[in-house]
Amino acid sequence: MNTDSRLRKLLEERILIIDGAMGTMVQRYKLSEEDYRGERFKDWHTDVKGNNDLLCLTRPDIIKKIHKEYLRAGANIIETNTFNAQVISLADYDMQSLAYEINVAAAKLAKEAILEYEAECKEKDQNCSLPTENCFVAGAIGPMNKTLSLSPDVNNPGFRSVTFDEVADAYYEQIGGLVDGGADVLLVETIFDTLNAKAAIYAINKYFKTTGKEKLPIMISGTITDASGRTLSGQTLEAFYISVMHANPVSIGLNCALGASQMRPHVEELSDISACYVTAYPNAGLPNAMGEYDETPEETAEIVGGFAKEGWLNMVGGCCGTTPAHIAAIAKAVSVYKPRTRPVLEVA
Repeated sequence: MNTDSRLRKLLEERILIIDGAMGTMVQRYKLSEEDYRGERFKDWHTDVKGNNDLLCLTRPDIIKKIHKEYLRAGANIIETNTFNAQVISLADYDMQSLAYEINVAAAKLAKEAILEYEAECKEKDQNCSLPTENCFVAGAIGPMNKTLSLSPDVNNPGFRSVTFDEVADAYYEQIGGLVDGGADVLLVETIFDTLNAKAAIYAINKYFKTTGKEKLPIMISGTITDASGRTLSGQTLEAFYISVMHANPVSIGLNCALGASQMRPHVEELSDISACYVTAYPNAGLPNAMGEYDETPEETAEIVGGFAKEGWLNMVGGCCGTTPAHIAAIAKAVSVYKPRTRPVLEVA
């Protein structure tokens, strides 16, 4: 049974758990510029603090530890620390040459975390739900810091700072690193511009066609940015769904921007229209005046548990502000409910 079949079998049996925020957990370590640089980049010519993806190379111990915390909390799907690990975003630090290496390292770290977690369980003689069979590494492919649909210059709406081919090429290299590092799934996430997502999908298809490797399952997750129910580039949820379904993803869902309460009507709508599995990983509420998240694990879990009770979910986790405590509470809340049943589509 290949990865796609194994994942789909589990999704028919129960609601799977996605991990929580990586950035939130990294912030708890209060890392300095020197921590980010490590020995290898101690003389780098620009500041690198804030480049969390670089920590896969300079502080892999921290990244692996965070992965294992989420596994202990009950996560089945852990995301690689690669949200901005492609040449276009890494240009902010003049580290474009590290894109492939970071992705390989990130996927390997996540794989190692699963194996080490399993070993810990066996050593303690605990029932750890066979993580090597029921846990997956999702190669995180973020939205990029440049957009294909919107101009960065308000005085020149036709201007674009990047081309489709440049975006696709950047994603192609990232995908290669994630696959070579051992990712089980490719997760195109936090999509606010569907054209960027289309470039990622194009790059995925091109990569597997060119290399001849077995294609990995694709998960897609968009971002509704305001009460209008639209993405930043202006699409309604239904339009976004229709725009990416040609990729034949194993799941489609929503993450980031909104807390679970604000996300509720959009998850319900997506559950009604989606022919594939549905995911949701909201923020821990909305940020306060200091940019921090106050929603407790119990509060988040109660709201998300309501989604599961309504039969809207196949996979659930957390985004900004969520921690292993949030994921543990969510896992417990949804464990008593059956997964969403996909609709049977009639062919005319």
